[in-house]
Amino acid sequence: QVQLVESGGGLVQTGGSLRLSCAASGRTFSTYAMGWFRQGVGKEREFVATIKWSGGSTYYADSAKGRFTISKDNAKNTVYLQMNSLKPEDTAAYYCAASSRYSGSYLADIKYNYWGQGTQVTVSS
Repeated sequence: QVQLVESGGGLVQTGGSLRLSCAASGRTFSTYAMGWFRQGVGKEREFVATIKWSGGSTYYADSAKGRFTISKDNAKNTVYLQMNSLKPEDTAAYYCAASSRYSGSYLADIKYNYWGQGTQVTVSS
């Protein structure tokens, strides 16, 4: 089992920045990738970014490219999502996820088997 705890959400004005953190504990050595997803009110959960635990390769949703950066600290078993130039449409609950399953792609939520409780990000206009 892997436990994930997110932090860093909050209220920010348009154009502002936030950094989300996701601390992993438990059987973290079995992790292949970690990702961030978000879900706005009345919307489906959508992929934001992912990072492979070994090697650190990253992939972003088009909406996140150029504004968000996913990174990791292996020693702390923590993944970060730095979000800059935030827009009102970024308002959502942000969820951290981990996958202990090998896959060629980690863009879909079904690839992940561990989820955090979520942290709310609200961007005011």
